Amino acid sequence: MTTETSPTGPDAPDSPDSHDVPDAAAAHDALGAVRREVAKAVVGQDAAVSGLLVALLARGHVLLEGVPGVAKTLLVRSLAAALDVGTKRVQFTPDLMPGDLTGSMVIEGGAGELRFREGPVFTHLLLADEINRTPPKTQSALLEAMEEGQVSSDGVTRRLPTPFLVAATQNPVEYEGTYPLPEAQLDRFLLKLQLPLPDRAQEVAILRRHVEGFDPQDVAAAGVRPVAGAAHVEAGIAAVRTVRVSEEVGAYIVDLARATRESPSLSLGVSPRGATALLRASRAWAWLTGRDFVTPDDVKALAHATLAHRLALRPEAELDGVAVDQVLDTAIASVPVPR
Repeated sequence: MTTETSPTGPDAPDSPDSHDVPDAAAAHDALGAVRREVAKAVVGQDAAVSGLLVALLARGHVLLEGVPGVAKTLLVRSLAAALDVGTKRVQFTPDLMPGDLTGSMVIEGGAGELRFREGPVFTHLLLADEINRTPPKTQSALLEAMEEGQVSSDGVTRRLPTPFLVAATQNPVEYEGTYPLPEAQLDRFLLKLQLPLPDRAQEVAILRRHVEGFDPQDVAAAGVRPVAGAAHVEAGIAAVRTVRVSEEVGAYIVDLARATRESPSLSLGVSPRGATALLRASRAWAWLTGRDFVTPDDVKALAHATLAHRLALRPEAELDGVAVDQVLDTAIASVPVPR
């Protein structure tokens, strides 16, 4: 396990003044600037950047999946560099223990006193790198932190800093040495984002940056600087809560969830938790795009990233080569869109 902490606080270079309390407009501008900063280090993957911001504003977490080498880790490190918040990185390995994440009681001092030593989860942005390379027991250690924003140890509950985002990366499950995430763990991720291979033009641009001296281990040298702080994120979170959702759009989300439960290809459809996750994500996306109300298009835009990882195919559907995304598309098409 390795951990890293980025420079934070009012004394960090070029950091926003943490004593200012930004309004919603200032928060919107600052988080828009985060996109531009990340783009200095990462070519393409705009949808993944948007997804990370949506999760941050909806108080959720993100699972990034893609083959090795598509900039999963670089994307999260670039986001961390653009945000003036505490960040830590954990490399998940087969021998990683739950206490290595959450912290543990240790003996300190000549008197042999027990003291709780905080684990890397006590931060604002936790990069859980290759999370599916550690056994389920350690993966599950994150459940309480992700769901409730706290860690319980030795009968004491300790709150995590806010905002708090787990950005986990994983290789596709068919790769050797991986452990599939338990269903309960998957359900705690607001979004699961697939990072595709770049197209030819993007790959040419990536190589051009490397020819010009780009070092993926040094995003600061690429010009990425902190342009938004925790106060901006908290202001954005408060603004997202004011985004209006009509009764018709709310019913549309419920009908989408229920349509997955009725699919003959699925053994597990979307739960009420999944429906509320889609609601939260849709409100955050609407606010990011400059609106104070949610449209059915917002819901459809976030449906795959929010719902697909919560679905389980029946064995016979898997044998027939049916894909979860295909089933979800059919469910979405079966639900009338409100006008």
